[in-house]
Amino acid sequence: MTELEKCMSGEWYDCHDRIFLDMKKTARDLLKQYNSFSYEQKKEKNEVLKQLFGSIGANVSVGLPFICDYGKNIHIGTNVSVNMNCTFVDCNKIEIGDNVLIASNVQIYTATHPVELADRLTPEWNPDSGEYFCRTYALPVKIGNGCWIGGGAIILPGVSIGEGTVIGAGSVVTKNIPENCVAVGNPCRVIKRINGENNT
Repeated sequence: MTELEKCMSGEWYDCHDRIFLDMKKTARDLLKQYNSFSYEQKKEKNEVLKQLFGSIGANVSVGLPFICDYGKNIHIGTNVSVNMNCTFVDCNKIEIGDNVLIASNVQIYTATHPVELADRLTPEWNPDSGEYFCRTYALPVKIGNGCWIGGGAIILPGVSIGEGTVIGAGSVVTKNIPENCVAVGNPCRVIKRINGENNT
């Protein structure tokens, strides 16, 4: 199994493998170009996003500045607005549906490390090994159609957010959130149902 296959399957992988370094370089070059554009250069920005992202629908805007890791693991639907200063760490897939609003300063993470110190540290690491000193794995994130992610929200690895849901500003989303609800806080929790659902 290649390091890329390990990464996409949620296993420990070497994040300094050549394939990831090459992917990062490509993304950095495209981001440098993208973040240099003026607001009015919408056509040029869209062309760069088509190169950067794994897939992108129609009528997508991504505010400046924007930061991501690889870009190619980001899949965005139609009618999506990503406001300024967002960070998408897309070591695994980040899937964003249609008709989604993502406010400023939202952070989406797919990469993580084992909690237990003995698992987190690479066994018998030394400076000459060429290995990274700690273990990394990555889990996908999915945001359903019609969601609104409030400013400054943080979405952690492996989280899915159901369709039509609103995530309150500043929330830290540590686990899956169901569809058609408002969820807020740290950790993020459902406070009410919306979109015709019975209130809880």
